[in-house]
Amino acid sequence: MDTHLHHDKHLHKEEHLKSSELLTDVVIGMSDGLTVPFALAAGLSGAVDSTHIIIIAGIAEIAAGSIAMGLGGYLAGKTEQDHYASEVKREFYEVENLRHKEIEETKEFFKTIGLSEDLQDRATEEIAKDKEQWVDFMMKYELGLDKPDPKRATNSARNIGLSYIAGGLVPLSPYFFVTTPEQGLKISVVVTLLCLFVFGWFKSKITGVHPWWGAFKVMLIGAAAAGAAFGVAKLFSA
Repeated sequence: MDTHLHHDKHLHKEEHLKSSELLTDVVIGMSDGLTVPFALAAGLSGAVDSTHIIIIAGIAEIAAGSIAMGLGGYLAGKTEQDHYASEVKREFYEVENLRHKEIEETKEFFKTIGLSEDLQDRATEEIAKDKEQWVDFMMKYELGLDKPDPKRATNSARNIGLSYIAGGLVPLSPYFFVTTPEQGLKISVVVTLLCLFVFGWFKSKITGVHPWWGAFKVMLIGAAAAGAAFGVAKLFSA
């Protein structure tokens, strides 16, 4: 019974971790996806008279942005894996060649959690019997590093890239159904700011920030970016 409960808790922990990583990726991709193409479309609306040009430029930006953001997520995941592998290699070296030092560090950890000296010695001796177990222990409790998911880099790239595309299509989509950039911009502003507000609300809920203030802040950032782009385009086109 105890074993079954322990197993269920372990599965819940892993599921929670993966969900957190997915949410992080979606937030990264969606926040940029909603904001950058919105600003681009707004800027072009102040400079050109054709919705066709805005659509082509918007699609090109979404494609480039999703690839760039996805690549960034992939490199971040690979860096985490490479760092972990490097630290594992170093810990194995220390366990094999600096055994006395590692034993002292292990005992020091048990001391910090309140074990008696006798228990410190016994626990350290037990862990040191298995080299791999010892290295895993030191990675987690000395360095504070958990073994990264080997699929994390690929999953992150996919999640961020798709989220960017989904976000980017929101401000661009109105231009498919209107004849002038001004009409598209008006609809795009309403739709995108509403989506930014809803996105900011959910993001703030997840991160523990006051949801209404978080939603307003995200919406304000998007509006400021689009307004600046539109103003600069109007200025230079004049």
